[in-house]
Amino acid sequence: MSIRTLDDLLAEGVSGRRVLVRADLNVPLDKQSGDITDDGRIRAVLPTLGALTGAGAKVVVCSHLGRPKGAPDPRFSLRPVAGRLGELLGAPVHFATDTVGESARSTVDALADGEVALLENLRFNAGETSKDDTERGAFADQLAAFGDAYVDDAFGAVHRKHASVHDVPARLPHVAGRLVLREVEVLSRLTGEPERPYVVVLGGSKVSDKLAVIEALLPSVDRLLIGGGMCFTFLKAQGHEVGSSLLEEEMVETCRNLLERSEGKIMLPVDVVAADAFAPDAAHDTVPADGIPSKRVGLDIGPETVAGFAAALKGARTIFWNGPMGVFEMPAFAHGTRGIAETIAKTDAFTVVGGGDSAAAVRALGLDESSFGHISTGGGASLEYLEGKTLPGIAALEN
Repeated sequence: MSIRTLDDLLAEGVSGRRVLVRADLNVPLDKQSGDITDDGRIRAVLPTLGALTGAGAKVVVCSHLGRPKGAPDPRFSLRPVAGRLGELLGAPVHFATDTVGESARSTVDALADGEVALLENLRFNAGETSKDDTERGAFADQLAAFGDAYVDDAFGAVHRKHASVHDVPARLPHVAGRLVLREVEVLSRLTGEPERPYVVVLGGSKVSDKLAVIEALLPSVDRLLIGGGMCFTFLKAQGHEVGSSLLEEEMVETCRNLLERSEGKIMLPVDVVAADAFAPDAAHDTVPADGIPSKRVGLDIGPETVAGFAAALKGARTIFWNGPMGVFEMPAFAHGTRGIAETIAKTDAFTVVGGGDSAAAVRALGLDESSFGHISTGGGASLEYLEGKTLPGIAALEN
């Protein structure tokens, strides 16, 4: 990539300069208490923020959280994030109660060298996600006024053509932050000449969400292991009964074609954990993948599948994993995801966890994050990079 980096900016000197940092602080919040349930994305931006504050920059951080409808919504406020970010940085983070209004302007103007401010949720302003170039550009103008330079460290958002990601870099000297640079370097290893055998594990709920990446990966992988809710559409394509399991009927023929073209690369479950209902306390047992009772719902891969997938993974030299193997949020149906994650963690392969629910599962299951080569912060961005798509945020940094 022909992208300037944070080190280039630091070499020029940032003391006393305002640096606008686009971070991805889109963390999950408890619906009842509003507390942060996983601060992984906050931790991921600390190296960039620490380098800037240590060099004396006035750091203005901006991010989105959730999907508000272009107007303030207290359920999606970044205020809890400001508190946690301050704890992790070991210094107060000044919080602006709006994105580009009076509070933002006064908060930024009051920053001293080495201090950090966090603007309120970018998506409280309709200009952030607008499809209209003029509206989006007008918001970008207001954001750019808060910085003398721009750093993109929000890999989880680089696949979005949003004002803070795509338009602001055209208005300021711009560089890639530590996190974005690391993500691109890692994913480039997967799209270049990965060390073989190269095994990919895909889970999650829908085949339609992963179809493009399956198409892109099939020619280059040695094995493709498919679990999670998406496996049932593949099982249906093989002619098996899937009961009331998640099924994309319109994708069955597509899955049948993929299986025919895969040259035996695709590996599907041989057993599943089937329950009476989609509930944490539902009665359940393990059944063959070709014998799911008509009124039961598959919620996890079974132990024979875990063993078979583990055998395929143990000899791998490169592994990419995206998507849980079952409903890991319910302890009774987390065994498949745990088994695969633990197997990946113990291999000698170069391992990449593709963000999203996979990264959340690693932390929720209490696994050692350092056991994996890289845990991405961008599920959708990671997949689109592997698909070979042009990512608006990366393209903006290259310009």
